[in-house]
Amino acid sequence: MIGKEQQAEFLLEAMPYIEKYQNKVLVIKYGGNAMLGEELKLSVMRDLTLLRFVGIKVVLVHGGGPEISQTLKRMGIQSRFVNGLRYTDRETAEVVRMVLAGKVNKELVHMLGSMGAKAIGLCGIDGNLLLCEKESDDLGFVGKIVAVNTGVIDDALNCGYLPVISTVGYDAEGNIYNVNADTAASAIAGALQAESLILMTDIRGLLRDKEQEDSLIKKVYVSDIPSLINEGVISGGMIPKVQCCKDAIRNGVSRVFINDGRVKHSILLELLSDEGLGTMFVKGD
Repeated sequence: MIGKEQQAEFLLEAMPYIEKYQNKVLVIKYGGNAMLGEELKLSVMRDLTLLRFVGIKVVLVHGGGPEISQTLKRMGIQSRFVNGLRYTDRETAEVVRMVLAGKVNKELVHMLGSMGAKAIGLCGIDGNLLLCEKESDDLGFVGKIVAVNTGVIDDALNCGYLPVISTVGYDAEGNIYNVNADTAASAIAGALQAESLILMTDIRGLLRDKEQEDSLIKKVYVSDIPSLINEGVISGGMIPKVQCCKDAIRNGVSRVFINDGRVKHSILLELLSDEGLGTMFVKGD
């Protein structure tokens, strides 16, 4: 238990960061293992509520892979993955819409509302938010985002709401698409010209040695990404995640963080402290 003096010191340390983010847009991607466990989920929702209370325009973009897998299993539908992405036929796409937009989204909205945040639930179909096309025939109805219409998000933010967005997209023919949450958050952050994007995950950040948690790389310039891939520092499932960081920066986001969602209050520690917590990606050399 930290003492009162330490609590006061943290608040003083946070002051310049709160001022920097005042009235700026912050996009948080929330999903996967970071969503497991009620105590951890409550911690994340408290962080977001606090940030909204101090005048930061928070946008929450969420997935829900474990919930989708559980629901498909109960329905007797086998989950299949291709290169880490869920193969999505028409029936699975309907289940994804039902689980993400109907169940997970409303649970998060309710949780935020119970803490005093004015949250509103949206999905990529609302307000023509996420226009998609097929990523590839091999993946079925997994969506590649071709346009982001931020009008509905802007309206919500301007009315004081905290938008909670599930990553379901659509096309002009009325097809429903399952959209990767990292990809959606990156595209939305870029379209909003957000000050920052946080991708919550289940590791500390980008590690120079995957077996050593203390080998965290605190800061990465986007120009360094190709050499880090060639060295094998960025590999496997981290490659598409880092690509999302790079895309967001290239599209106008000031900084992107890969953040450890297993740590309570990781968002506050990342944004409002001198030390930070995970890996920060920035433009430049």
